[in-house]
Amino acid sequence: MARYREAVCRLCRREGVKLFLKGQRCLTDKCAIEKRNFVPGQHGKARRPKAVGYGMQLREKQKVRRLYGILEKQFRGYFEKAEAKKGMTGENLLLLLERRLDNAVYRLGLGVSRAESRLLVRHGHILVSGRKVNIPSYQVSLGQEIAVRESSRKMASIQRALDLSGGRSVPPWLELDRENMKGRMVSQPKREDVSFDIQEQAIVELYSK
Repeated sequence: MARYREAVCRLCRREGVKLFLKGQRCLTDKCAIEKRNFVPGQHGKARRPKAVGYGMQLREKQKVRRLYGILEKQFRGYFEKAEAKKGMTGENLLLLLERRLDNAVYRLGLGVSRAESRLLVRHGHILVSGRKVNIPSYQVSLGQEIAVRESSRKMASIQRALDLSGGRSVPPWLELDRENMKGRMVSQPKREDVSFDIQEQAIVELYSK
């Protein structure tokens, strides 16, 4: 499986925003954006150029792709699925990304970041409606239950994630039973449930060229 293997903090610095790729660390003064908020590389300290037109569209696409931890080919596949659905393509794209299993695990607070949530799914610690699902891109459906396996509930990483996520609100389309380490998809996600600053229309314009 292809995946990004370099320092993830470089991605936040390149986009100029916190993508919360390292979970709780991103909320401290150790965050790369707090310490070195300039583009990585030899000439990174030069004034960050203002992206317009194609550059702005590209940066928006890269930001969303990196936020959800998806490589280009897979992201393009999501766009094509969104384009084939009824409704606004940009919103369809974001809602498909929100329904990914690794994102749902993160949004429930069972992982401190999407990357850690992806590992939990990959290693078989997550059940969907009582069955083990180890595919991070699995699309969660209405009414399905997402739970931590009984044998995995004492894992330190999951306990830490739940402790740290205590002050983080669960989106309205999910319902969390913190004590039993499980949640449920109670409605379809809506555009307003994606609180991160995203201009999805710029992505549509980029891929429509």
